[in-house]
Amino acid sequence: MTLLAVDGLDVRFGGVHAVRDVSLTLDRGECLAVVGESGSGKSVTARTLVGLTGSGATVTARALHFDGTDLTRLSEPRWRAVRGRRIGLVLQDALTSLDPLRTVGAEVAEPLRVHRLAPRAERPARVHDLLTGAGVPDPERRAAQHPHQLSGGLRQRALIASALAGEPDLLIADEPTTALDATVQAQVLDLLDALRRSGTALLLISHDLSVVARLADRVAVMFGGRIVETGPTEGLLARPRHPYTRALLAAVPGARTRGRRLSGPVPATDGPPPGPDGCPYARRCPAADAVCRATVPPLDGHGTRCWHPASDTLTPEPVVTPQKTRSTDREERRRRPDAATGETLVEVDGVSKAYRGRPVVEEVSLRLDAGETLGLVGESGSGKTTLARIVLGLEEPDTGAVRLDGQPWSGLPERHRRPRRSHIQAVQQDPLSSFDPRWTVARVVGEALARTGIPRGRARTLRTTELLDQVGLAAALLDRRPTELSGGQRQRVAIARALASGPRILVCDEPVSALDVSVQAQILDLLEDLRRDTGLAVLFISHDLGVVQHLADRVAVMHDGRLVETGHAEELFARPAAEYTRRLLAATPLGAGA
Repeated sequence: MTLLAVDGLDVRFGGVHAVRDVSLTLDRGECLAVVGESGSGKSVTARTLVGLTGSGATVTARALHFDGTDLTRLSEPRWRAVRGRRIGLVLQDALTSLDPLRTVGAEVAEPLRVHRLAPRAERPARVHDLLTGAGVPDPERRAAQHPHQLSGGLRQRALIASALAGEPDLLIADEPTTALDATVQAQVLDLLDALRRSGTALLLISHDLSVVARLADRVAVMFGGRIVETGPTEGLLARPRHPYTRALLAAVPGARTRGRRLSGPVPATDGPPPGPDGCPYARRCPAADAVCRATVPPLDGHGTRCWHPASDTLTPEPVVTPQKTRSTDREERRRRPDAATGETLVEVDGVSKAYRGRPVVEEVSLRLDAGETLGLVGESGSGKTTLARIVLGLEEPDTGAVRLDGQPWSGLPERHRRPRRSHIQAVQQDPLSSFDPRWTVARVVGEALARTGIPRGRARTLRTTELLDQVGLAAALLDRRPTELSGGQRQRVAIARALASGPRILVCDEPVSALDVSVQAQILDLLEDLRRDTGLAVLFISHDLGVVQHLADRVAVMHDGRLVETGHAEELFARPAAEYTRRLLAATPLGAGA
């Protein structure tokens, strides 16, 4: 039975036409995944279905029905009766979604209180059950904590528990696993799949095609506010017909993409940009012609909105699938000729770190060579970020030592380390939180250049422009502020700032985890270009094993603060030696081409 029916949905914010003529249906017990890059209209569509587009939005539709109710006619009081009770919503950023002044238990209990689903005396037990069901360990202690006291993975699971408190008929999950490591992601996906099998309808918004392949029954691909292709998951991922869908699948990193670029060049066209009624993908599409730029085609019998759909089968890159390979080390070096020079830049020798008596890093030893990318993987709480801070000289190890360029790095007074800090720089997961929102791009990058001695004025502006060009950004962005940039542009600015001092080493902590697959591909290509062209050594921390499999020369696996396995990337993924590594790989969702 059809639970949700959307026909001809349009959403405008002033002059911005965010969603155009979107139609979809969803049955009970079915999962529909909506995929596409940032700005494609996915999240606006999801928010429209719970009445959260805001007062500045104009929403129209030929039909917008949920279980027989016309959602376009609901007043705000009636929306409040539906929202959280009949339709649940899980947002991507749990830290901003949860009230920082309330405990996690109070957040999870709120739907129970608002919708009068449990008397006060029964709520603590229900909160305990909900947190346990969402995979939150030690639920009694976690319920008494505030959101900032939890890891990103625990916050996300607490948010899911809150959304499930009302036992909704429809759960809208907007990037629910973006910040989660493979093991926790598997737990959340198992939870969502169990809900689907119990009859809950799922609308999944995701840029992670491995998650889509595992969970979704059908897929709708959005670009420029329109659904450009839709169909059953297996068929669409194996035989995509729209050029945008094909480009998305080609950009997914993994074993088969090692040694090649993920992001294709944007075709240069002599014709004008698409008109208001033209195909939004025409400017990127190599097959676009005057008809494409003038008129959007209807969805054809195969669910594709394209005048020139592909008829041949694309063999897409499988998403994070452990692939056995016959490549030898010699073949690996030939494929990545500039991988490593043999000069060791970072030596970590038996370092340990504990907080309040709790070990976080225990006796870890590793090295990072010039021109090499070392992938560091493991679950949340495994000690990856603490180890990175020790390598950066931001934390002191309790025991052990770190050497940089063959010289002592840990255990020194900061005044002795400061002259060499330019040799090692960091790129964080969320550049927006590390930028001053009042500063322009010119000032953000210029601040880093000031420490190199380049004076204000023309010289600094020229060098800033050169750095932006190096990371693929136009000088026109110099006067923009961080909030005026896309996620991918902000991450490129973060890399430009890190490059300002001319470092030999970059420590990248989850630099692409919050980016859609298209932008992620561009950033990964950029990092590989920098490694090849400048000899940068990169310590790359990620929970996305497909990204690590694509990018890294060697991989180090951490678990409970210890290094359980290291090795060449292809060898480790094909034949993992440690039991924990095998479990980590087994928890990773398989892609369409697996």
